Amino acid sequence: MDNAQSVQINDENLWRLETPGAEGWERTARVKDPKKYFMVSTDCHANEPPDLWAKRLPDVYKERAPRIVVDDKGVQWRYCEGYRPDRVRVMSFEGEDWIRSQAGADPAQRHADNKKDGIDVEIIFPNKGLAMWATPDPVFANAMCRVWNDWAWEQFSSYGDAMVPVASIATGDIDGAMAEIERTAKMGYKILSLPCKPMWGGHDIDHVNYNLPHFDPMYALIQETGMPMTFHVSTGRDPRAARGNGGAVINYVSHSLSPTIEPVANLCASGVLERFPNLKFATVEAGIGWVPWLLDAMDEAYRKHHMWVRPKLQGLPSDYYRSHGFSTFQEDPAGLALAEQYDLVDNFMWANDYPHHEGTWPHSAEAIERTMPHLSDKARAKILGLNAARLLGINVPDHQK
Repeated sequence: MDNAQSVQINDENLWRLETPGAEGWERTARVKDPKKYFMVSTDCHANEPPDLWAKRLPDVYKERAPRIVVDDKGVQWRYCEGYRPDRVRVMSFEGEDWIRSQAGADPAQRHADNKKDGIDVEIIFPNKGLAMWATPDPVFANAMCRVWNDWAWEQFSSYGDAMVPVASIATGDIDGAMAEIERTAKMGYKILSLPCKPMWGGHDIDHVNYNLPHFDPMYALIQETGMPMTFHVSTGRDPRAARGNGGAVINYVSHSLSPTIEPVANLCASGVLERFPNLKFATVEAGIGWVPWLLDAMDEAYRKHHMWVRPKLQGLPSDYYRSHGFSTFQEDPAGLALAEQYDLVDNFMWANDYPHHEGTWPHSAEAIERTMPHLSDKARAKILGLNAARLLGINVPDHQK
């Protein structure tokens, strides 16, 4: 919100202000710097009305819409098809945590918030809408995606390149997915959000996945539109699999972030990117520290398991990530330490994750100064915005290139 930078910062967030400064940098992420980097937050989130789907879904689906259910004891439960019921608990957020929990609903206010954080362009993903894929019924999932796509275009399209919403697609329903890809491309969308797994839930070998020729017609269509595909965390299975001690950490690391590896391996090892050489894809909010390890692991498997590997590729799996792949992060010192060594500067894209607690808003400059001092000016410029501008065809002012 507008007062985010003047609100009293609670003790738990004081670390966000820590910075070694930017002495010796040619440019900075500071708003008042006349040579400020061109900055694209490649992962921001909407703040949808809680009754969006209940109001807009076709009548046949209204009773299945995500909603709050009150039991006979007066306890509120968050109901979403595909998730286990989740008890609604009123959290006692304070200071900036309270501000973050309330921000993002008003487009004009979020635009002001991000401008004060140095953001020139934001890519906007669902928030409550991340649960659209949480159903074993992909036709129903696509109905919810259509609601999001209409609403997001109404909300954000008038801001031009400053706000770029994603078109959400449920790929388990390939006919519905292709129809919605065509529809949103005609609307003017620039980027797609696909679930990390086409079919929601635990692994089932009988379910289709992105490595299979089943999806070739969809890939052909996406290539024709020119829109990149993204895979956001927590869109393949319930990310709240652990409960009890340590659950918040276990779920974040093991059940939200790490499953985003799967679609990358699917695309890079299967020959999809040879058949469709103009496809681009990105993992979103999963960080980047795992990317160098994954590239090494995929290449090791390709070489050492050569007797089982099908198909034989023209290059190594890592080559296809470097040519076609991107990954977004907020603060990831380990990944940034390896970015130049592993020739991944052209593949990494920063985000402030507005307004989520995992993000850096409203102290993004400090976070950038903490985590990027070892990078060259050219590398910082690419990671902070130029890579995203290249991926999405966004114009960059000459003084910020």
